[in-house]
Amino acid sequence: MNPILRNILAVIVGIIVGSIVNMSIILISGSIIPPPNGVDNTTMEGLQKTMHLFEAEHFIFPFLAHAIGTFAGAVTTAFIAFNHKKKLALVIGAFFLLGGIVSVCSLPSPMWFTVVDLVFAYIPMAYLALRLVRSKK
Repeated sequence: MNPILRNILAVIVGIIVGSIVNMSIILISGSIIPPPNGVDNTTMEGLQKTMHLFEAEHFIFPFLAHAIGTFAGAVTTAFIAFNHKKKLALVIGAFFLLGGIVSVCSLPSPMWFTVVDLVFAYIPMAYLALRLVRSKK
């Protein structure tokens, strides 16, 4: 396969895998740590209106979803990519970081969560994924 096409495919598959992992964790989070009473987490408007009811424990799974989803996407991309593995894994991190920034702008969240999420869940996880893939070779 052409190296350029393989790298493009690696990024696309990485985004898909990372997104599936992210959404899977978000979907199971409510059954492990139930949302506060009265919270409508089925719509963005419902979340915006009731976000003030969330406590620190309710932010564990969103952080894990962002971090593990980014990690899974970056690992997938680094495994599939023909070359430029570091750049492409960091592209995945940047892609999910952009999604995190959009999320932070869309949903009000505590400042501590915003900082922890944006600083530790995306680029560091992509770099960690790259280190893992490189150590396997």
